[in-house]
Amino acid sequence: MEVWLVNHRMEANTRQGCTSVIKGYLLPEFGGMRMIEILPSHVRDFLRRLTDSGRSATTVQRCKTVLSSIFTTALNDQVIFLHPCSGVAAPPVPAKPLKIVTPAEFEAIVAALPDEQSRLLAEVAIEGGLRWGELVELRLGDLDSATRMLTIARTVVELRPEFHPSGGRSLAKDYPKNQAFRRVKLSQPLVSRLLAFAAARRLAPDDLLFSAPAEPGASSVRVIPGSGSSGVTRPNAAGRRYRHGTLAGYSMGRCRCAHCRGAYARYRAIRRADGKDQPRSRRVLDTDGHIPRDWFRKQVWDPAVRAAGVGRPVRVRDLRHAHASWVLAGGADLQIVRERLGHAGLRATERYLHTLPDADDTALAAFARTRTGARQAAAS
Repeated sequence: MEVWLVNHRMEANTRQGCTSVIKGYLLPEFGGMRMIEILPSHVRDFLRRLTDSGRSATTVQRCKTVLSSIFTTALNDQVIFLHPCSGVAAPPVPAKPLKIVTPAEFEAIVAALPDEQSRLLAEVAIEGGLRWGELVELRLGDLDSATRMLTIARTVVELRPEFHPSGGRSLAKDYPKNQAFRRVKLSQPLVSRLLAFAAARRLAPDDLLFSAPAEPGASSVRVIPGSGSSGVTRPNAAGRRYRHGTLAGYSMGRCRCAHCRGAYARYRAIRRADGKDQPRSRRVLDTDGHIPRDWFRKQVWDPAVRAAGVGRPVRVRDLRHAHASWVLAGGADLQIVRERLGHAGLRATERYLHTLPDADDTALAAFARTRTGARQAAAS
């Protein structure tokens, strides 16, 4: 399997994922066996034990996919003459219904974001339907101010250093997913804001439109009036509440909101400045300028979602889902939406039909009209 992994041509991020599966699951199970000795019964027993041990259906399916790819290559190279994964079924992965961000929820989240860059990033994500890697690899030259067309020509993936060609963390690819460029049109207000943002930062055409901060710190989060925040923590074990943004809120109230964590961070910084605590080195981002996904989620996005009072987890990738759902609900052609999202086929786009909470209202209204008409006809 290690020979197959080295010689098999694949994307760097795919190689990273396959290596994790091989070392974590496949080698402990099949590493002591010759490939020709592995039979369908062995694979079937392996998948069953994974399921019985509590592994998710997605993990089991992933293990079978990687294992099947290895044996397909071995079969083509005439190393084996029987494909042990052929006819072996993995547990089905249920398609969960999408929870689409509503316009009101999105506006509340954007209002809670701490700076213009993060707000613009969210606006481009939801208006253009871009993936994360496409967002953070955008250059100013990709935006045509005259036509308002944004060209998605590249993407970036985050890797562990051992899987990066030069030992870095971000690998830019000269093509997006599905190896096809695409263009999406943005609204005039958003384009104007992007151009003003770029002018203020004196960005050149080849500069990243959105870039990581030079000295990352705890991002400030604004509480939106009327978002449900009472200004005090939830009751602790003793039933007591404390004010947000205080040491008592952090230590006694056990609150970990951005305001209470900020108060505790300021307290520790003052103590370190006075020489009372062991100082630590300044925290820096391990990046070449691209915004790290995990950093943005923890320091910027998740605190804004909590401050917005949405009441459920919302991921940045959900903005892409929202774009597809909103555009289709507004009456856009399915093929146009497919092209904006960069889907290989219509089937991937169709999953966004009827995903908004009020999407079935028209169906219920039609049902009611038909039923009412039938009753009136019977009564006459």
